[in-house]
Amino acid sequence: MNRRSFLASGLAASAAAMAAPGFLRAQAATTLKFIPQIDLAVLDPHGTTAYVTRGHGHMIFDTLYGMDANFRPHPQMVEGHVVENDGRLWTLTLRPGLLWHDGEKVTSRDCVASIRRWAKRDALGGALMAATDELSAPDDRTIRFRLKKPFPLLPEALGKISSPMPAMLPERLANVDAFRPIPEMVGSGPFRFLAEERIAGSRNVYAKFEKYVPRADGPLQWNAGPKQVFFDRVEWTTIPDAATKASALIQGEQDFWENPTHDLLPLLRRNRSIRLEVNNPTGQVDMMRLNHLQPPFDKPAVRRAMLHAISQADMMQAIVGPDPAMYHVPHGVFCPGTPMASEAGLEPLKGPRDYAKVKEMLKAAGYAGEKVAMLVAADYAQFKAIGEVAADMMNRIGMNVDFIATDWGTMLQRRNNRGPVDQGGWSLFNTGWEGADHMDPANHYAIRGNGKEQGAWPGWCVSEKLEALRDAWFEAPNQEAQQAICRDMQVQCMQDVPSIPLGQYIQPVGYRNTITGVKPGFPTFWGVKRSP
Repeated sequence: MNRRSFLASGLAASAAAMAAPGFLRAQAATTLKFIPQIDLAVLDPHGTTAYVTRGHGHMIFDTLYGMDANFRPHPQMVEGHVVENDGRLWTLTLRPGLLWHDGEKVTSRDCVASIRRWAKRDALGGALMAATDELSAPDDRTIRFRLKKPFPLLPEALGKISSPMPAMLPERLANVDAFRPIPEMVGSGPFRFLAEERIAGSRNVYAKFEKYVPRADGPLQWNAGPKQVFFDRVEWTTIPDAATKASALIQGEQDFWENPTHDLLPLLRRNRSIRLEVNNPTGQVDMMRLNHLQPPFDKPAVRRAMLHAISQADMMQAIVGPDPAMYHVPHGVFCPGTPMASEAGLEPLKGPRDYAKVKEMLKAAGYAGEKVAMLVAADYAQFKAIGEVAADMMNRIGMNVDFIATDWGTMLQRRNNRGPVDQGGWSLFNTGWEGADHMDPANHYAIRGNGKEQGAWPGWCVSEKLEALRDAWFEAPNQEAQQAICRDMQVQCMQDVPSIPLGQYIQPVGYRNTITGVKPGFPTFWGVKRSP
């Protein structure tokens, strides 16, 4: 079809639609329009820690277990499990009637291949497979783990809410190299991905999977419970400018905004058609990630000097403003207000900042004016804000800062470069996580010391002490022992400085008051309805 014919057909279709207002109203009623936090750059659900990919993944792919609001696992794709042999034999049974979007039956072989692929990219999955002697599929509905030692967190691992999500894929896709993207989005989840309607950088569209069989029971929270879908379509629209997002929500052009910026919250609160809710009580925790492979942060003393320059309060106020009820500092490596959190070792992050003293520390540490390439995802409002504060701070302590403003997708790609700065490498980037991801060492990428391993999180910290403490945490007999280990881990982090915690803040979601059924946790779209 040539361009003129295409335009003519499009105009004819538009005219027909305008002549049928009932059709347009019906379509609007069955379509939910959502503004994600950022553009969906990576589609593979195992391929990145980015939350936008996790949300996309949960639309299309299902998981064996799901988590409720108290972070307890519940069966999802599985009917249940049996544990035998003193915790060293787990037998999981799939629910009957599960289908892939291409109509093929979900089998345990698919799931075994998926677990193996995901575990190559995931910290907790890697720990599970390290404890596994044999993972097999004795029949079409049975998944069997023979463990070297008990691993009571098995359901938590296979239902985790942190990224990368433990998505189940058809075996042909699960057999794709874990470090290469899968070529198609075929899952068994409640929505199908409409690849033909994707506009990279602008739009992604999902359609209800009519043959999806929801669970009959369980709490409808986070990624657990009966995933009943009431919308025929969900459209994700990438809108770069926050003010434009707010306007679209207020005017009813969009239904749901994942992360309204704090400067626009007063405007949204004044509008009676908008509802703001804090659905994740663990908030957002931000950090500065340092590259241990390249100067200047290959020097531990330079990394430690940075702790004395950072003002966590300044970082958080750049995002949320001066209201102390919206943020928490001092913040260590574990989520504030959760059992593993403490203030052990946080003295370098407390008190007034003395930039003259930090300059002396840097000189003594061997900083010789090397360029510091700071990657800043400028299309993420909060990362742009803290990036600007960080750049000012580093200029004050005499660092040679190269502020590299880019988009989130480009930053994700560049941070994989292990090379020097003049060959496309980098020195640091700022990023954030949900507090739920940092409740303990199991899922906590930013305090790993496994930098020599394939798939280690960019920054590539190597610390035998941190890895030994993590292993000990898994073996700890009770919570008191786990808490003691986490205090030691935090103290060690202040020595090795794999990342620098910048603070915790509260992030509401915003949606039209005609939308009901929004659940605790990250945005999911099962159980969500539009009121008449």
